[in-house]
Formats: sequence, structure tokens, C-alpha cells
Amino acid sequence: MILDYNNMLAERIGEKGIPLSALKTLAPAIEKANKSMKDKRPQMAWRDLPYNQSEIVKEIKTYASEMKDQIDAFVVLGIGGSALGPLAVQQALNHPYYNELPREKRGNFPKLYVADNIDPERLVYLFETIDPTRCLFNVISKSGSTSETMSQFMIIKELLEEKLGKEKARKHIVCTTDPVSGNLITIAKEEGYKTFYVPSPVGGRFSELTSVGLLPAAFCGIDIEGMLEGAAQMDTMCQEDDISKNPAYMYAALHYLGMTTGKNISVLMPYADGVKLIADWYAQLWAESLGKKYDLAGNIVNVGQTPVRALGATDQHSQVQLYAEGPYDKIVVFIGVEEYRKTITIPKTYSHMPSLGFLGGVTHNNLLQTQQSATEYALTKAGRMNMTITIPKITTQTIGQLIYFFEMATAYAGELLGIDAFDQPGVEEGKNATYAMFDRPGYEVKKAELEAAPAKDEQYII
Repeated sequence: MILDYNNMLAERIGEKGIPLSALKTLAPAIEKANKSMKDKRPQMAWRDLPYNQSEIVKEIKTYASEMKDQIDAFVVLGIGGSALGPLAVQQALNHPYYNELPREKRGNFPKLYVADNIDPERLVYLFETIDPTRCLFNVISKSGSTSETMSQFMIIKELLEEKLGKEKARKHIVCTTDPVSGNLITIAKEEGYKTFYVPSPVGGRFSELTSVGLLPAAFCGIDIEGMLEGAAQMDTMCQEDDISKNPAYMYAALHYLGMTTGKNISVLMPYADGVKLIADWYAQLWAESLGKKYDLAGNIVNVGQTPVRALGATDQHSQVQLYAEGPYDKIVVFIGVEEYRKTITIPKTYSHMPSLGFLGGVTHNNLLQTQQSATEYALTKAGRMNMTITIPKITTQTIGQLIYFFEMATAYAGELLGIDAFDQPGVEEGKNATYAMFDRPGYEVKKAELEAAPAKDEQYII
């Protein structure tokens, strides 16, 4: 993986860029962040995942091998990172129309579905699509109190037990949760469900390289050991204290400097459909980790950067106009691929028409790469900050590298901002309000607070 940040610098794009002197001025903060990343490594359990999961990987592969022929579909019940990660890896590493392929063209692996929302239509329509008695449902919730996921689980548990009886139904449920505490581990032990664990110190948005992501990937025939190998390769690259040799640290430092000059939006724009959902996964990681009201000293800082997903070339026709001529409030990050896994050539059908003839004989591969370069040029000419991540090819190793790269960059950005990148108090407030509205025991004070809130003024409702 290569990070090219030329177009972030004032020396290249002009006054709206970051002067090299700013990186030198940031040196004390960089040194402090480097030290903190080393000191806090024992608390960042996700950083050890590339190295300490050989037994878990073996268990996952054995279980997937035993079960895959008994089911037609593997269904993930999860939300946030528990859904975004598995979806991103599946789209990256398997056929884009994987579920539509005949089973033999899927390597005899089951279909994959991810039920990540509680819109009632979504689950009902899923039941119209699948035979639940021919599915394995993977319930992913570290706490076991995630309302969305656990409500789905309760519906499916009842449905399976009605159709199969309790004894057979339990073989159609596998849980991924905390090994010690929470509702789901308690339920799994009582019901006798097969269970995999999320290491207690690993938060949901940093959990893709745990059983959260590895189990669904294994059931779809993805080389999970390759993903971990790629993550380990990136970890080695990120051992450098010198940020000019550390892609994740440089990525974070440039975004931090951008934030200090009003660049409050981070656009991730892959030029490969396979990496499209990596941008969705990144959006949660970057937003939930860095959007914080308080710094570590308890001061109100209200920091963060809004992540935006885009796709090249599709969003050249929907978003790039804003990026090129709108406010100077964005950093655009392209993800490029040197070698696509397939090649298709445009026929020389309209050679007599100059406005189309130039396309004849050109591959879509070259056309897409050229459009990426052209968009980069246009933004650079307009003085807009942009940088490019290039991977040689989409493989299990490079996807593992990308995942670990963004996790490291996020953690490092948190250190530069002086905030806790691993909590999410803003999310908890909404969860607690939901619990109170449904009269969950223990939330009586929150219920009283909600009831005391002023009513909306009718004159402002049209």
C-alpha cells in the first residue's frame, strides 16, 4: 500500500494547502502521540489481533467446514461495525453478485445476508427470500443489550423453535459476544448455542479482525488468515516513529492539520467497486471515534470531522462539482487499484464519431484509472486538498492492510486531538433515551427527564 500526499501540501496546491513548515511545527505533538501510542498499546487490544488468533482461526474454519453444507445462507444479525465490516469484506473479496451465483460457483459456500436495521419490512422480506430452517443466524452483540440486534434475535429464535423445536433450533444460532459479561453470553450458555468471542477490550468499530468479521468471512470462503497477515504487514509499517515513513500516522497528522484550518469533512472515494463498502465502514470508524465533546482533560472541545462516502467514477457525476468549487472544507482521499481482477475492452464501434471513437480499444480498467487521475488533477488545480491510497490489487492481504491502516490512523488522530477515540458517549445518550421510553428497569430518572422536556410548539409545525 502506498500513500501519496503531494496534493495536501501548500507547496503543490497553493495557499489552501498545508505548508511543510506546519508538519515541523507539529513535531512536539507528533512525538507525544508516538509515545502515547506505544504506552497505550496494551490497552489497544485490537492491535494484537493479527498475532494472537491462531487457535480462534482454526476453530472458525473447522466450524465453517462442518456447517456450510447444512445451510443455504449465513445471516448476520448485527449493527454498526458488526454489519459494516462483514459487508465491506464480502464485497471486496467475493464476486459482486455472490448471492445470485449457483452454489457450485460460490465454491459450495452459503449465501450471505446482513440484517442491520429494524425497519419491519426488511426482516419480513428477508423471511420471504430465505428458508429460516436452512439458515445459520449469527447474533453479534458484545453487550447483548443492543436493542436492534437482540430484538431480531428474539423474533428469529421464536420462529425457529416453532418450526424446528428447541433442540434443533439451537443448531441454527451462533453467537458472537463478550466472553464474560452481558445478556448474550448468559443466553448462549443457558440455551447451548455455539459461541465465539470478542475480546473484552476491543470495541465494536475496531472488531472486524475478530470473530465479528472472521466468522462471516470464513462462511463465504474468504481466506481469513490472509486478512490477518495483511494487518500484520501494516502493523510493521506503522512501527515507524518518523511519520514520513509511517502512512497511518501521516494520514492522521494531515487530517489533524486540515481540521485546524476548517477542513471538517473527510471524503473517502475509492475507484473500485470492490472497496466501495470500505468507505461505509470507515465512516463509522472515523465519525464515532473522533467526534467528541470533551478532551481527555475534561475541556469542551467539540472536535471531529464528518466522513463522506463517494465512489469513482459514479460520484464524479454527483459530488465532485461540490468538491471542486464549493467550500474549502474537505479533504478528499482517493483509493486506487493498480491491477483490477478482471479486464474488459471497449469495442471500436463508432470510430467515425470523434466524441466516441477515442474510447475504442480502451479497457474499462484504463478508463477508470484515467478518470481517477483526471479528478485528482482537477481538484489539485482548484487548490483542493486531496491524497491517494494505492493498493496493488484487491486481495485478502491488501484488505487486511487497509482495515488496520484506517484503525491505526484513527487511533493516532485521537491522540493528536487529545480525545478518547474509543468511547461513544453521544451514542449512549440515544440508547438510554430509547430504554427509558420503553420503561426498561433502571432508567426511571431518564424517563422523568424525558417527560419533563418542553413540548414542541405547534406554530412551528406545518
